Amino acid sequence: MEYKVILEVKNVKGECAAGYKAGDKIVLDGFLINTKESCNVCLYAMGALLPYLTVLHRETSEEDWINQIKALQCPDPSNTVIFTIRREKSTN
Repeated sequence: MEYKVILEVKNVKGECAAGYKAGDKIVLDGFLINTKESCNVCLYAMGALLPYLTVLHRETSEEDWINQIKALQCPDPSNTVIFTIRREKSTN
């Protein structure tokens, strides 16, 4: 089973160079970015989040460490973007 992963901007500390604001979303359906449901995608944030995203879109046991993570952040130390994580069963 694959999951749809929704990253939603919870808050921005400073001013995001990619222009993210609270409520913006990046939607991954399996291993693809759903461009119809996503705002712009920052490559720096995506690069930092990718190791987590590869696990989040797959079936995992309830005890798996990935299920304990509720938020991720981009690597910019001065203008950090905090993303909340939601998983839904994929329809694909």
